[in-house]
Amino acid sequence: MKIAIPTNGDRGLDEEIGFHFGRVPTYTIVDTDTNEVTVIDNTSEHQGGTGLPPEIIVKAGASVMLISAAGMMAIQMLNKYGIKVYTGAQGTVRQALEDLEKGVLKSADIDDACEGHHQYE
Repeated sequence: MKIAIPTNGDRGLDEEIGFHFGRVPTYTIVDTDTNEVTVIDNTSEHQGGTGLPPEIIVKAGASVMLISAAGMMAIQMLNKYGIKVYTGAQGTVRQALEDLEKGVLKSADIDDACEGHHQYE
Protein backbone atom coordinates (compact mmCIF):
# COMPACT_ATOMS: atom_id res chain seq x y z
CA MET A 1 0.00 0.00 0.00
CA LYS A 2 1.23 3.50 -0.78
CA ILE A 3 0.62 6.26 1.74
CA ALA A 4 0.96 9.96 0.85
CA ILE A 5 1.76 12.72 3.34
CA PRO A 6 1.92 16.47 2.58
CA THR A 7 5.40 17.64 3.57
CA ASN A 8 7.58 20.72 3.82
CA GLY A 9 10.66 19.30 2.08
CA ASP A 10 12.60 16.28 0.92
CA ARG A 11 13.95 14.61 4.08
CA GLY A 12 11.81 11.50 3.67
CA LEU A 13 10.67 9.91 6.93
CA ASP A 14 12.26 12.72 8.95
CA GLU A 15 10.44 15.52 7.12
CA GLU A 16 7.86 17.66 8.91
CA ILE A 17 4.25 17.34 7.84
CA GLY A 18 2.92 20.41 6.05
CA PHE A 19 -0.21 21.97 7.49
CA HIS A 20 -1.98 23.07 4.30
CA PHE A 21 -2.54 19.99 2.14
CA GLY A 22 -2.76 21.78 -1.21
CA ARG A 23 0.02 24.31 -0.70
CA VAL A 24 2.88 22.17 0.59
CA PRO A 25 6.02 22.06 -1.55
CA THR A 26 6.23 18.24 -1.53
CA TYR A 27 4.38 15.01 -0.91
CA THR A 28 6.18 12.08 0.65
CA ILE A 29 4.99 8.70 -0.60
CA VAL A 30 5.73 5.62 1.52
CA ASP A 31 5.21 2.15 0.08
CA THR A 32 4.47 -0.04 3.10
CA ASP A 33 5.08 -3.23 1.09
CA THR A 34 8.62 -2.33 -0.03
CA ASN A 35 9.53 0.38 2.55
CA GLU A 36 10.44 2.62 -0.40
CA VAL A 37 10.15 6.35 0.32
CA THR A 38 9.70 8.79 -2.57
CA VAL A 39 9.36 12.56 -2.40
CA ILE A 40 7.48 14.27 -5.21
CA ASP A 41 7.07 17.96 -5.88
CA ASN A 42 3.68 19.60 -5.57
CA THR A 43 3.23 20.75 -9.15
CA SER A 44 -0.46 21.60 -8.74
CA GLU A 45 -2.11 24.84 -9.70
CA HIS A 46 -1.76 25.87 -6.04
CA GLN A 47 1.99 26.08 -6.71
CA GLY A 48 1.69 27.68 -10.15
CA GLY A 49 1.52 24.40 -12.06
CA THR A 50 -1.41 22.46 -13.45
CA GLY A 51 -3.86 20.01 -11.99
CA LEU A 52 -5.06 19.53 -8.45
CA PRO A 53 -3.24 17.90 -5.52
CA PRO A 54 -5.52 14.82 -5.45
CA GLU A 55 -4.60 14.17 -9.10
CA ILE A 56 -0.90 14.22 -8.17
CA ILE A 57 -1.51 11.81 -5.30
CA VAL A 58 -3.45 9.33 -7.44
CA LYS A 59 -0.79 9.45 -10.18
CA ALA A 60 1.78 8.53 -7.52
CA GLY A 61 -0.26 5.40 -6.80
CA ALA A 62 -1.22 6.28 -3.23
CA SER A 63 -4.41 4.85 -1.79
CA VAL A 64 -4.13 6.52 1.63
CA MET A 65 -3.48 10.16 2.59
CA LEU A 66 -2.38 11.26 6.07
CA ILE A 67 -3.04 14.94 6.77
CA SER A 68 -3.20 17.26 9.73
CA ALA A 69 -6.39 18.81 8.35
CA ALA A 70 -7.98 19.68 5.01
CA GLY A 71 -10.90 21.48 3.51
CA MET A 72 -14.14 19.81 2.55
CA MET A 73 -13.35 19.92 -1.18
CA ALA A 74 -9.96 18.26 -0.68
CA ILE A 75 -11.48 15.43 1.35
CA GLN A 76 -14.27 14.96 -1.20
CA MET A 77 -11.84 14.96 -4.13
CA LEU A 78 -9.46 12.51 -2.47
CA ASN A 79 -12.38 10.21 -1.68
CA LYS A 80 -13.65 10.56 -5.27
CA TYR A 81 -10.29 9.18 -6.46
CA GLY A 82 -10.58 6.27 -4.02
CA ILE A 83 -8.01 7.66 -1.59
CA LYS A 84 -8.76 7.02 2.09
CA VAL A 85 -8.03 10.12 4.21
CA TYR A 86 -6.90 10.21 7.83
CA THR A 87 -6.66 13.43 9.84
CA GLY A 88 -4.65 14.37 12.91
CA ALA A 89 -1.19 13.73 11.46
CA GLN A 90 1.50 15.84 13.07
CA GLY A 91 5.24 15.97 13.53
CA THR A 92 7.28 13.97 11.05
CA VAL A 93 6.30 11.47 8.38
CA ARG A 94 7.67 8.71 10.60
CA GLN A 95 5.46 9.85 13.50
CA ALA A 96 2.37 10.01 11.28
CA LEU A 97 2.97 6.46 10.06
CA GLU A 98 3.39 5.25 13.63
CA ASP A 99 0.20 7.07 14.66
CA LEU A 100 -1.70 5.44 11.78
CA GLU A 101 -0.47 2.01 12.87
CA LYS A 102 -1.48 2.71 16.50
CA GLY A 103 -4.96 3.87 15.45
CA VAL A 104 -4.39 7.44 16.64
CA LEU A 105 -5.38 9.07 13.34
CA LYS A 106 -9.05 9.53 12.52
CA SER A 107 -10.66 8.39 9.30
CA ALA A 108 -11.85 11.64 7.69
CA ASP A 109 -15.12 12.66 6.16
CA ILE A 110 -16.45 16.07 5.18
CA ASP A 111 -17.52 16.78 8.76
CA ASP A 112 -13.82 16.82 9.65
CA ALA A 113 -13.00 19.59 7.18
CA CYS A 114 -11.27 22.77 8.37
CA GLU A 115 -13.95 25.29 9.33
CA GLY A 116 -12.46 27.93 7.07
CA HIS A 117 -12.98 25.58 4.13
CA HIS A 118 -16.62 24.59 4.75
CA GLN A 119 -19.11 25.74 2.14
CA TYR A 120 -22.00 27.59 3.64
CA GLU A 121 -25.52 27.19 2.34
